[in-house]
Amino acid sequence: MSTTPVEIRVGAGSCGLAAGAGQVVEALRRELERAGVRARVKTVGCIGMCEREVLVDVRLPGRPALTFGSVTPASASRLVATYVAGGIVPDDLLVGVALGEPEGEVRAPVGPPGHDGQARSPSETGDGAAAAGLRRLPRVDELPLMRRQRRIVLANCGRIDPCDIDEYIASGGYGALERAIRSMTPREVIDEIERAGLRGRGGAGFPTGRKWRLAAMQEDPVRYVVCNADEGDPGAFMDRSVLEGDPHRVLEGMALAAYAVGARRGFVYVRAEYPLAIERLQRAILQAEERDLLGSRILGSDFAFTVEIRIGAGAFVCGEETALIASVEGGRGMPRPRPPYPVESGLWGHPTVINNVETLANVPAIIAHGADWFRTIGTEGSKGTKVFALTGEVVDSGLIEVPMGVTLREIVYEIGGGIEQGKPFKAVQIGGPSGGCLPESLLDTPIDYESLARTGAMMGSGGLVVMDDSKCMVDVARFFLDFLRKESCGKCIPCREGTTRLYELLERIVAPPGGPRKMHPRQAEELLASIQSLGRVLRATAACGLGQTAANPVLSTLRYFRDEYLAHLVEGRCPARRCTAYLAYRIDPSACTGCGACVQACVQGAIVGERRQPHRILSDRCVRCGACLETCRFGAVEVA
Repeated sequence: MSTTPVEIRVGAGSCGLAAGAGQVVEALRRELERAGVRARVKTVGCIGMCEREVLVDVRLPGRPALTFGSVTPASASRLVATYVAGGIVPDDLLVGVALGEPEGEVRAPVGPPGHDGQARSPSETGDGAAAAGLRRLPRVDELPLMRRQRRIVLANCGRIDPCDIDEYIASGGYGALERAIRSMTPREVIDEIERAGLRGRGGAGFPTGRKWRLAAMQEDPVRYVVCNADEGDPGAFMDRSVLEGDPHRVLEGMALAAYAVGARRGFVYVRAEYPLAIERLQRAILQAEERDLLGSRILGSDFAFTVEIRIGAGAFVCGEETALIASVEGGRGMPRPRPPYPVESGLWGHPTVINNVETLANVPAIIAHGADWFRTIGTEGSKGTKVFALTGEVVDSGLIEVPMGVTLREIVYEIGGGIEQGKPFKAVQIGGPSGGCLPESLLDTPIDYESLARTGAMMGSGGLVVMDDSKCMVDVARFFLDFLRKESCGKCIPCREGTTRLYELLERIVAPPGGPRKMHPRQAEELLASIQSLGRVLRATAACGLGQTAANPVLSTLRYFRDEYLAHLVEGRCPARRCTAYLAYRIDPSACTGCGACVQACVQGAIVGERRQPHRILSDRCVRCGACLETCRFGAVEVA
């Protein structure tokens, strides 16, 4: 049996496991044993290329690690046979030279797949290196999704085993904590974070150093640090990916915060929908305690800090810090008025620092490399990077980390690869469900707190949804408002009643009872003025951030897509042909063959006609579901 050491990393975050990473690991181990190859197969987090899962990195002796994508159990067996055992790179699986590998050109024999998808070796093709395709290999960091990124928070994700503390330490982990304890006072740590310009990555961007300083100034000796991992935005998976791929980074950030403010106890508040993140975080806490990196005498010093996990039930409002505090304390997650702020009176009435996952994950890098290093990244008022979950109608979706100041256009077209199927861009929704929808004219807006606030949007936690021209912006606003009204805790009247009234007004536009009725332009403007006024009242009077920002989707779409509202109300049509109440289906008799496929698809019995004769749609029975349009193979069904 060969003693050649081989390292194989399999992306096993939630996205990788959903794509079959567990079965891929089994197939790899089975094939390695069969081939007599000694190898270490380990699971890692996600590097952000979620569409290419399952991702597998293979490092052979004396060669850089290569990343292979869309790996299945069958192709995993082929990967071992062709590359691990044979040295020939299967071209159809190759993504490129893995992240973190040294710069420089890498050439390798790349075998073209045969008729059965199997890569062929030089001996099989008979042409030696030429047949095997000896050529320069691409690099993962040269791909559009990766080349504009600057990975600080995500630096270790996909590269180290999140369940092995030794790998985190080998990458420099816990070095910042040791530096702080050995050679810095708590005040110096706060000074460094404040000078770095780090702002909270969970919402409004409050300066992190200032928050820590306020907590440290309190006379109460009992203080707490809380990590807010209650990531509730639809389509957002930033915090989950960090906790799954690099939990020790977050724990080190919490320990540094605790050292700075004088806290001895911390909590990670994470939702129950993240079982893998919880499992890996629990293991990381135990490992850190065993190494005296958490506990009563951290690194042999007098500094003591313990971390506990609190699992939330999934209420979106618990992302708001006072609602989160209530939930950690065992109560119902409902916000309370501020002041006092949590840094003055938080958990059980004691000073409490609450930062989200991404904020805390930045802290070790700042202490390790210095505030001056961090300040070289980003803009004047927004330093560092921001992690986004890039989703929607974009070619390359996934998790990205970009320097502050990158424009929306660069994210959508350079990093995301543009709109799917080459369709026209319509809007980008940024900042989660409470964020704003921005049009094409604002694509050159830089990603920073102040620039986004001027547009009526906000940074939020990092959700970024790209939409093409098939989306109706009135319906989009209704969708997000529906989510927010359902997630309202109901404690304050402005949010409880205001979100519901706003939703009802939008519902009347998108799905008018009794069908569309054309309004006089003056009446339409009066209705839109009422909607806008209600949204502003909600923003000014709601008790917490959820209610105060709930109207953002409505106000931003009214600001930038007002013509779509007026088209519904005045012209009686939906420009995007999305709102079914405004659609009319008909069958073109000249194109209809009378095949009857649409009749079988229509559950309402709204289509009639003789076999092999043109059919017609009974408008009074049609519910505009579109089943006939999807079923017809002859293009006979038309939408007006």
